[in-house]
Parts: sequence; structure tokens; C-alpha cells
Amino acid sequence: MSEQEVDFSKRLVRPNVLTVRPYKPGKPIEEVQRELGLTDIVKLASNENPLGASKKAVEAIRRAADSVYLYPDGGSFRLKEAVAERLGAPLGNVLTGSGSCELIELIGKVLLAEGDEVIFAEPSFIMYRIVAAACNAKIVAVPLKDYELDLDAMADAVTERTKVVYIANPNNPTGVLIGQAEIDRFMGRVTDNTVVVMDEAYYEYNVDGTFPDTMKFLRAGRNIAILRTCSKIYGLAGLRIGYGVGPSWLVDAIDRIRRPFHVNRLAQIAAVAAFSDDEHIKMTLETNEAGKEYLYRAFAEMGLEYVPTETNFILVDVGQDSDRLYDELLRRGVIVRPMAPWGYKTKLRVTIGTQRQNERFIAALKQVLA
Repeated sequence: MSEQEVDFSKRLVRPNVLTVRPYKPGKPIEEVQRELGLTDIVKLASNENPLGASKKAVEAIRRAADSVYLYPDGGSFRLKEAVAERLGAPLGNVLTGSGSCELIELIGKVLLAEGDEVIFAEPSFIMYRIVAAACNAKIVAVPLKDYELDLDAMADAVTERTKVVYIANPNNPTGVLIGQAEIDRFMGRVTDNTVVVMDEAYYEYNVDGTFPDTMKFLRAGRNIAILRTCSKIYGLAGLRIGYGVGPSWLVDAIDRIRRPFHVNRLAQIAAVAAFSDDEHIKMTLETNEAGKEYLYRAFAEMGLEYVPTETNFILVDVGQDSDRLYDELLRRGVIVRPMAPWGYKTKLRVTIGTQRQNERFIAALKQVLA
């Protein structure tokens, strides 16, 4: 920016906004192609589904393509109906958004005023910090304990000023799942003067049935919002579809300020179709479990420590500067995420891919570590 533009920014932009560190997503394949002139690129940086989108969703999009001249249903009725059936919740409790990020943001907008406190773990999903800072709320970041959320410490941090607690379960970027006993204990200590936001973006990747039941708290009338996404297992990251449930008063408040047509027409249609694509979900889970075991073995053989995961990504300690290794892998056509911005200077987060993608990553990693 020019000096004049910097001056305008300082004088006109709210000071709290200028403190925000922008969200930096995983590097797109197209950008690597432009910058490095590569054609064969494996992206394992953004926890996308390596099998692609649900075939049922793609076919539904094809059938609906000619209708894109029409505005979408502003109330997302069919999508909300499908979510209500899937989660066993009344229609009036269903939330939909342009990605779960929008729902995280909208919850902050309707609840947070200057001076209110927001609690979240750190490191965790960076949108919690961005939303809190944008709302000029007081940020209370609670450190992880051995790579997992310390819910007891988070409960200890709650005060009469605490308006929102964001909980990513499993946590991103560590992939660790908090169990039912810890969630029950936490909810038993938090009053309904605080809204608990359970961000369950990787819910479907838990295959052993140990994922905690958080819906029971909503059924009991607690002030809890439970958020999920179509970006991961359903393979619809490019369409931006988030969904979830919350108390009806929160749904009403969000409906008052959200954009009129915030979930686009094709996104709504694709999500409804994807929910019924059991074969795609099954194949995705099988691919993820096989890839997880392959990467675990490869890391162990290389003497690299990793964090066991309940998601479609793994946090691995490469023992060297992760930014440098990221650049070296990039030059070999493999995109991952360096974890230095999250405080893990020697760790990478890698999405679990197909067998071919995983083998390509391990081969490149062995080269740069040699």
C-alpha cells in the first residue's frame, strides 16, 4: 500500500480489525502451477476429500445447472429439512451457512459486544480468533495439554463476562478427539449465560463409535450450537456448505442479520444429494483408514513422531524447520501445511490422501530429509 493508503487504513478502519492476522488457506494447485511451472501436483494441505465430490452431488448439480439464473431458496428449506432428518432435530433448530466458517462468524456477530469474553483453545481453528478480534471481544486462549483440548482449564477460564466458548472436536490442527466424559464434565460446569459452540467439522471420520453425543445437550435445552460441514467427507469444499443446530432463539437471531441468499442454489441441491450418498462416505472412510495406517507406518520407519488422529489429516514432527521443508516439498509438487504459524516450528500437517498421493508425499519427504 502507498503511504496515503496506509494513512487511510489507520484513520478509517476499526483498530481491532487491524490487529487480525488474516486466514491463510492451503496453497491452491493453480498457484503452484503458475509460480513453479509444475503440472503434476499433489495437494495435501487443506483436508479436502482425495476421492473428490459425491457422485450423487455432482449429478444433482448437472441436472440443476440450467436453473442458476434463479435465486436460491433464501431459507434453504430442503437443505434444512435434510439436516433436521439427519441430526434428529426440529426444523426450527437447524442452521445453514456458506461453510461452517460463516456460521462461526454469524454466531460471533449476534452474540459478541465489545468487552465480552471469548474462550477457545490454542492452537486451534484460527477463525475463532479472527471472529473474536473483529467483534472487539476479549480473547481468552487456553493452551492445549499434550495436543488435546484442556476442557478443565477452559471451564476454569469462564467468567461472568464469557459469552462464547468455541470448541473444535476433533481439534484442528492436532486431530485429537475429546471424549464423552470430558464433554459432560465441561458442560456441567458452564452455565447457560455462555453459548458453547461445538465445531464438529470432522465428525464423520470417527469410525469406532466413540464420538461424544453433543445433541443431547441441545435436546435438554442447553445453549449449545453444533456445527458440521460438507467440505470434508462429502467433498463439496468448493461450494461452501456448513450446517448444524442450535437453540431456536439463536437461529432467529442469525436469520435477522445473515445475507438474504447466503447458501447458493447448487450448494443446497448438492448437499441434499450428498447426504444420501452412503457409498461415497463408505469409500472415503476406507481410503482414509488405509491411508492413515500407511502414513503411521511410514512415519514410524522414518523415526518421525506423529499425533494419532480422528480426522483426515495427521500432525507430524519432521524435526526440522517446517517452513523450509514446506518449500522443498512444494518444489517437488507436494503441497502440505507448515505449522509454524500455530506454534509448531518443526511440524507439518498433512491431509491423508489416496495411496498414490500418500506414497508421493512420503517419497518427497524422504528426499528432503536425506
